[in-house]
Amino acid sequence: MAASGKSAVSRVGRSRAGAEQAAERKRACVHALLNRPWVAKSEDPELYFAVKDYYEELRDWFMDKAGFPLLMTRSIAKLDKAPVKALPWMGFPEFREPRDYVFFTYGLWYLESKTELDQFLLSDIVEEIRDQMAGEGLDADWTIYHHRLSMARALKKLKSLGVLHAVDGDEGDWAQNREKNALFECSSNTRYVLRRFPKDLTSYSRMEELSDPIPYADTQDGQAMRRRHRVYRRLLLEPAVPDAEWDEEEDLNYVRWQRRAIMDQLGKTFGWEGRRYREGLLFFHPELTSEAALFPTLSGVSDLALLVAGELRRQLYEEGSGTYTEPHGSIRVTRAEMETILYKLHLRHKEYWSKEFRESSSQELADLCIAHLEDWRLGSWEDSAHFLISPVLGRWNAEYANTDFDG
Repeated sequence: MAASGKSAVSRVGRSRAGAEQAAERKRACVHALLNRPWVAKSEDPELYFAVKDYYEELRDWFMDKAGFPLLMTRSIAKLDKAPVKALPWMGFPEFREPRDYVFFTYGLWYLESKTELDQFLLSDIVEEIRDQMAGEGLDADWTIYHHRLSMARALKKLKSLGVLHAVDGDEGDWAQNREKNALFECSSNTRYVLRRFPKDLTSYSRMEELSDPIPYADTQDGQAMRRRHRVYRRLLLEPAVPDAEWDEEEDLNYVRWQRRAIMDQLGKTFGWEGRRYREGLLFFHPELTSEAALFPTLSGVSDLALLVAGELRRQLYEEGSGTYTEPHGSIRVTRAEMETILYKLHLRHKEYWSKEFRESSSQELADLCIAHLEDWRLGSWEDSAHFLISPVLGRWNAEYANTDFDG
């Protein structure tokens, strides 16, 4: 009997360990699908086959909660993500001007006429793109250095996505000297770069309609599904969505009524820790991950933002400081006030800072910090003179630890 009991305990332990490993494997899949353009079999075969193993479960979850289709081909697994709001950081950080996106899109147009492993010269693609754009009244002049630089950035991005492979030569050399050339090879993944729309583009009459990931029935059930998808899409794709930033009252009501179910779903599926605060429903990743960019980042400017948050909290409790919260929880500061805060922090903590920060003026530090907060939607300009710091930032605080210990 004792031996049988031990065997039963052992089987339960193995079963529990197996279930935990399966959950971790699925969690790795959802994080990769959410944060990568796609999971390529050639680059990460283990993860690709994990997605394939759980394909039906993952497909059903993403479609039911967010309306995101999960595509599976012989070479990639891709979650077709469509944000509710297109935010600046969702673009390609390598691109510097709108022209880069134009050339990138026309590069995809050219590649769609090719088949896998087709080879072509750089001169071929740029000349066809120039002619096609000219026919549509758009300008691409390869005698202009900045046009060549834009095209080179577009080609480099196509290469980094794996839809274009360099066989010989480099687009950077052509950007410097248009007499240079290069040989490229086409990938089979070209047609999966752009998002697939549920209807023909000519059937859309308003830009807002383009954000819908799937068609919705004009019924009560169809609108309820659209609302659920809107909420989950924002929570999945945006760093934080406080109550004040929900555009639709019905979306905010859904978050309030369904917060427990939302926290359970995102906790079970992604491992996120959800908390309901006065300013809204927020989610935190419990540990560092290589898949997603997390706040605070490893950059020193995140340290500045956290120090600013701590300084503002102290000022709130100081009588006569003039610092107070707005009705929605934000704190309004002027640029001069932000510079003063950074000046005080510089005097107090400069020995801990990098040489770059130590030698920067309070104005430069304020500009860096404000831009960082804007990138993470933790602050925004109310007008040309006033910057609103999100109440979400108040959930962090930072102090430099004293590493001097008595032996």
